[in-house]
Order: sequence, then C-alpha cells, then structure tokens
Amino acid sequence: MALTLGILHTTIRADEKLLIAAANKQKINTVLVDVRSEVFNPETYKRAFDIALERCVSTVKGMYATRFLESIGIPVVNSSSVAAICEDKFLTSLVLARAGIPTPKFALVFSTAQAIQAVKQLGGFPVVIKPNLGSWGRLLAKINDLDALEAVLEHKEVLGSPQQKAFYIQQYVKKPKGRDIRVFVIDDKTICAIYRNSSHWITNTARGGVATNCSVTKQISSIAAKASKAVSSGVLAMDVFETDSGLTINEINHTMEFKNSEIPTGVSISGEIIKYVRKVAQSL
Repeated sequence: MALTLGILHTTIRADEKLLIAAANKQKINTVLVDVRSEVFNPETYKRAFDIALERCVSTVKGMYATRFLESIGIPVVNSSSVAAICEDKFLTSLVLARAGIPTPKFALVFSTAQAIQAVKQLGGFPVVIKPNLGSWGRLLAKINDLDALEAVLEHKEVLGSPQQKAFYIQQYVKKPKGRDIRVFVIDDKTICAIYRNSSHWITNTARGGVATNCSVTKQISSIAAKASKAVSSGVLAMDVFETDSGLTINEINHTMEFKNSEIPTGVSISGEIIKYVRKVAQSL
C-alpha cells in the first residue's frame, strides 16, 4: 500500500512545493495539513496519513501539532524531542557543550548586572545577543560596548515578551572572508553544504546572504555527525563557523529552508528529505 505523508504547514512556500514534487516523484501520496485549521482533539481526530513532516513557519504551532500527532501514534519528522532542543538556542548550546562539540562560548542571564558579568566571563566585547526562539537572523544584536548592552537590554526588559527577558549572550566569532557554512544533515549524514557570503556580519540568506557550494570535507562531516547525534538525529541544518582552532557549531535548525541551496549544491535536498521520511515510516 502506498505511503501517505502529511505535510504540516502554516503556509506553502517554495520549499514545501519542492517537497511535494519530490514526494510525487517517489510515488508517495501527500496531504497538506494547515495546522491553523485543525482541531487537535484526540477523541475525534481522523487519521488521514501515515507519517507527518513538520514544516510550520510558526515554531509554537509546529511543536503543538507534533506533540499531538505523536500522542495518537503518528510519527513526525522531526520528532518533538529533536525540535525541543533545536528550537531553543540556549538548550542547543547546552547540549553541544555537554557533548564536547565545539560551539561559541555562551551564557544566559536575567538582568543587566548579570549580563555585564557574563560579558567579562566570555572575554569582553563584542558579544552577540540573540532571542532564544527565532530564525532568519531576526532580533540579533552585535554589542560592541557597555552603552549598547545597557540600551538593548533596557528595550527588551520594557518592550519584550517574557521569553525576551531571558538574555542569551554569545561570544562574537569573526567570520573569515565574510562567510559561514550551512551544512545539511539527514540521519547523521552530511548530504551537502553551502557557504553563505555577506558583507554584513549576519549571513542568513533570508537577510541577503549569497549561497555558493561548499565542498563537504571530512572535518565538516565529522562535526556535523557528532552534533546530529547529540540532538537525537533527523533532518537538520547546521550553521558552522570556521575559526583558527577549527570548525565550531553555532546553531542547529530543525525546519530549515533549502530552496536557495539545491541549485548551488546540485543536490535534491527535498528528495533526500522524502527518502528519509520513507525510511522512518518503514522502520516502524
């Protein structure tokens, strides 16, 4: 019997269109599940697919949908346990550090006084302040001095949500040649990678970074495999910095965009994702 894949979404982007096309090519039926219109009632929910692929733009909606489906016996890629780690930058850093995987130095604080102490512990300015939850390089701030630190944190304390009042502070890592590396990892294996080049210190392609192919080296494959295993594996995209002491993992994304990466790498990332979904479904 043919496999039916439910694609959880809050909007259909170019990435999801690539996934649908890849599923059709591999003769996998697809059901588009807009989680905003679903009623997640365990007593009445009608199962219309065998496995789900979580592709929601909203992290909150995607996580609740994933946990609901898992509770009624429908597997989801990525699982809620993987998503819980990767959606939270502080938790990701903790997991990487505990596993002995190189990652920029970091700290979490709840007040400006603590933040000043943390900056000293991290080696001084500049540092980067990030929201624990977020993507596309939004609400990042490179802090060069004490005046900027106090101003940014005051804005967060007065205007921010409760989550923004937990201040995640990371050591600033200067990128060589104005680039970093995004590594695409499926089931612990690196399938391709891109350089993200930008004149700005934020290199996300969503912020104007230009993607070019990056040859996958043994060093990239090795650190990516270790990081993947540390967060319990799945379909992942890792942001990697090149430093004088070697590669270091900055962040791990569990619902990555990839539409700008298939052409420069020559790899059907969407096709590899669908192959993995089939593998997971067949293993159950």
